[in-house]
Amino acid sequence: MLLQLSASELGQLIVGSPGSANTPLAERLIDEYSQRRGTPPSQGEVTSWNNSIPVVVRSLLDCGLDEVEVQIEVGLPHTNCAVDLVLCGQHPGTGADSYLAIELKQVRHATVDPACPIAVDLGFGDGKNKLHPVRQVQRYCEYMVRYLSHLHGQDRLTGVALLHNARDADVEALFELPETEHGFLYTLDDLARFRRVLTSKFAAASGRRAARALEKCRRKPLLKVIDVARERSVVGGGLTLLDEQYVAVDRITRHLEKTARFSSFDVGLFYDPDRAHSPAPDPSPKRVYILRGGPGSGKSAVALELQRALGLKGRETVLASGSHAYTETLRQIMLSTARQGQVAHKRRAANRLYQYFNSFTDTPPDSIDVLICDEAHRMRRSSTHQWMPKELRDDDRPQATEVIRAAKVPIFLLDDHQSIRPDEVGTADYLKKLAEENGCRVEVTDLEGTFRAGGSKRYQRWVQQLLGLDTSDPVGWRPDGRMALTVADSPKEMEEFIRAQGLAGATARITAGFCWPWSNPTGTQLVDDVVIGDWRMPWNVKPRHKVPHAPVADLWSTDARGIDQVGCVYTAQTFEYDWNGVIIGPDLLFRDGKFTVNGAASRDPAFRGLVDVDDAIVTRCVRNAYHVLLTRGVIGTVVYAVDPETHNALRRLIPGAIGMQHYDGAQPRLTTEGSQLPPAHRRRHGYP
Repeated sequence: MLLQLSASELGQLIVGSPGSANTPLAERLIDEYSQRRGTPPSQGEVTSWNNSIPVVVRSLLDCGLDEVEVQIEVGLPHTNCAVDLVLCGQHPGTGADSYLAIELKQVRHATVDPACPIAVDLGFGDGKNKLHPVRQVQRYCEYMVRYLSHLHGQDRLTGVALLHNARDADVEALFELPETEHGFLYTLDDLARFRRVLTSKFAAASGRRAARALEKCRRKPLLKVIDVARERSVVGGGLTLLDEQYVAVDRITRHLEKTARFSSFDVGLFYDPDRAHSPAPDPSPKRVYILRGGPGSGKSAVALELQRALGLKGRETVLASGSHAYTETLRQIMLSTARQGQVAHKRRAANRLYQYFNSFTDTPPDSIDVLICDEAHRMRRSSTHQWMPKELRDDDRPQATEVIRAAKVPIFLLDDHQSIRPDEVGTADYLKKLAEENGCRVEVTDLEGTFRAGGSKRYQRWVQQLLGLDTSDPVGWRPDGRMALTVADSPKEMEEFIRAQGLAGATARITAGFCWPWSNPTGTQLVDDVVIGDWRMPWNVKPRHKVPHAPVADLWSTDARGIDQVGCVYTAQTFEYDWNGVIIGPDLLFRDGKFTVNGAASRDPAFRGLVDVDDAIVTRCVRNAYHVLLTRGVIGTVVYAVDPETHNALRRLIPGAIGMQHYDGAQPRLTTEGSQLPPAHRRRHGYP
């Protein structure tokens, strides 16, 4: 939240001074925004602060609601999305806490995409459709109710989209979307009705209690990918999609409704009974969807929700991946729901619904209704492998071509910076070009949201700058209150901190770059392969091996016993945990102000047996591997570098440190708010 003031206090800030381009309120918000995010706000945001917020403030004052508290740019828990305004006050009838979420739009004209009633052109001139304002505020309200305990089970929250510059006639198509308590639409012609909403929600009394209760209430932990999978398998729960996520899923489901025959299961929001028994139109050319997003943008969650939603409509949807750990975990979750006597049937169903990218070499064309390829950046150049029958081998046929051929509707979800093996070629450009060469129509959607790292877009950008995946040079980390980032003085200190978080109830893991050998177990014991000085720890269990008291490789990220081993990039990718420890090995060195790759230090089995691997490929794989490792944390990340010069560079770039802190007389505990000087340095120079 950028700012909270009462309506009467804001009323003194919305009148501009002669000769000033901005109101005092806008100037204050510009300063707050710049300080917290490290970049200036966009011109569109400044214009909204100058022109849109005053409309709401004047309406409150006109209604005598001077003491209603107005929260500006209220961040949604665990994501970078924010509600423009949340009004807080007392209900006029009951005196209970009452809230109104408002999305402000300055548009004067709007049209609805004929192919998708929740995708609209708001006249910004960028050629991109946005989520319908009513649906946007509905989803924001649903998200708030889900994650803010003060709103659970209560009808305290109402949502409004306010298009204060538009006339009804100029945005007439927007009114066709059904309104709910979480989403009403008002325009310039409806300001009198909007004021009636204000007086129905708020009494002329102080809203500070309600604002304080909302600000201090418990935030429900973010559902991680496996939580989403487990919840939908066990209780049929869905996911609250926001913004681009929602538009993408709705476009895909509507395309399927138009191109496939309807059954008794087709009862979606936009079901058209007049079309239900008409012949399906010619589906050609085949349509391919590519959803591109960074770490934590919700790609896997979208894949799972899309599979769930289509399953409810009676359409079997296959979810494929290049990750053994991810696929086997999903299969295991589905298998865990089997009733007595149904295990074999459930296993066959799980193996059919969750497959691998190389599973479609001999699949008949268009035999799969919908094929979702999650982690599509791991798409291989071809599906040929050492155990493949000779008659199926075809080194020249791209793996992606097999996937596109097998499905009526192929869907790819990917991150252009997460391919980690030499033969992984999945990028949006590569897949788009290949699909178009096969006569397909391609739609590419960018998922802009961030649901990991506390919703910190700054952290995402900082990691890319640090690793040289961005055009900018590495910069110092500036805390934004969303993501905790700190440096451990030693791997032992990192382990102590990670274990402390695990004992406190958080999910926590240590991962490392592939710079140490990975041994087979000796009998029933793992080998302590990761050795740094006098500290040692084993890697996670190798695939196709089992040892007592440790999870198999596929379950390392999700089994609590995984905290006792160091994870590698292959077991960590796709998954997330609250606290993320990352050991940077000697394959990544900080020299002359930037990271460089030392391929000779890598022990990655992906490079084994390859002759004359191009340096550019090794560089790409190593940088992307650390990009994966550094972006697994939901709450915070702790880093340590083996190379002293690299570690000192991290110390210069990252202000945080681990140290003992006392809280209200309780026992001291390790936190990320420790002294800025490493313990060894403090002892050496006589500091306490």
